[in-house]
Amino acid sequence: MPINILMPALSPTMEEGTLAKWNVKEGDTVASGDVIAEIETDKATMEFEAVDEGTIGKIVIPEGTEGVKVNDLIAVLLEDGETADDMDAAPAADTPAPSADAPKAEETAAPAQAEASSAPAAPKAADGNRIFASPLARRIAKDKGLDLSGIKGSGPHGRIVKADVENATAAPKAAAAPAAEAPKAAAPAAAAPAQGMSADQVAKMYADREYEEIKLDGMRKTIAARLTEAKQTIPHFYLRREIRLDALLKFRGTLNKSLAASGKKLSVNDFIIKACANALQEVPDCNAVWAGDRVLKLKPSDVAVAVAIEGGLFTPVIRDAHHKTLSTLSAEMKDLAGRARDRKLAPHEYQGGSFAISNLGMFGIENFDAVINPPHASILAVGAGIKKPIVNDEGEMEVATMMSVTLSVDHRVIDGALGAQFLAAMAAQLEDPIAMLA
Repeated sequence: MPINILMPALSPTMEEGTLAKWNVKEGDTVASGDVIAEIETDKATMEFEAVDEGTIGKIVIPEGTEGVKVNDLIAVLLEDGETADDMDAAPAADTPAPSADAPKAEETAAPAQAEASSAPAAPKAADGNRIFASPLARRIAKDKGLDLSGIKGSGPHGRIVKADVENATAAPKAAAAPAAEAPKAAAPAAAAPAQGMSADQVAKMYADREYEEIKLDGMRKTIAARLTEAKQTIPHFYLRREIRLDALLKFRGTLNKSLAASGKKLSVNDFIIKACANALQEVPDCNAVWAGDRVLKLKPSDVAVAVAIEGGLFTPVIRDAHHKTLSTLSAEMKDLAGRARDRKLAPHEYQGGSFAISNLGMFGIENFDAVINPPHASILAVGAGIKKPIVNDEGEMEVATMMSVTLSVDHRVIDGALGAQFLAAMAAQLEDPIAMLA
């Protein structure tokens, strides 16, 4: 029977996407593995491959359509020997493309899905074996009161098609089995959380002011939803401290001179990533994520690093960061950041990890509080290194380069003393950076 091609879930968190481009047209023959479309998720544009072989009978969702829900019908694939008559689940071929004020994609697809569901379920013969019939043939048989078990199919592999049931002599079907007892009514849903002002209410407030309305793309919608969820559901608390960078800056300068011939150059952020990865090994109870009714304690140090891109950000994950050298970490981070800005990361490259780093020091920000990215249990906000007067261990005044960091912590996973241990271990690595080479 015709195969419904549904909007795929290209990542565990994907709920909807944009059908950016069709690489096929109606009537094209496709094989399993052929790239038939490009789907834009909240993070990247990804190729969508055909799973089955056949002919594209109908493209339901035009390319460029936004907000297509996962599992919405987007196209219909015909198997060998099938024709357009078998596509009773697809919209009419002359359905116009949606205009700017047309219903959303999920609304236009709904009638097609409802029609498909109105066709009777695949029947079975008296011996329990399934009777193969097209959805259109099953529906005609239902309307005419025909028993499909007494009809011989003329379609491929003996499949019953439209012509078979139209030419069949009417005969009453066997009495249907009594319907199962209707399930009990579901319990009332819990009251929805309080919502902010609606879009219309906000727009009315500024009706007499000039403004530009900017449409939210998938990335910005996801950022808004996930960070709202984070602040509403995660009990954040914050630990702050300063770290002296003079030894690190001197050590970095020495290493970069030795690496100059190879074209490699280490950044302060590379040292921070390595220090955090090592600290997660020293304080393993901080290397954990919240999983609803349990805590998952990770073995490797998989460190996510926030990368700003136009219109949002990515948090690519460096896996097994504690095992990698500084130069390897630096090269991998440059590669991930470059592909993040081009939106070329695969989902497995920006999902996972137990801990994240957000560094705004290069923008002159001295300190800030970062929002935890669930299911992570913590995130480190890194500020700029600032020269300031301090009192040294001998009680004398001197000038030092100090960097302020703030650890945002999920109190369900990490308590204050544990978070402080992590910060102390990380600071010790940065203030004595030679230890990172061990």
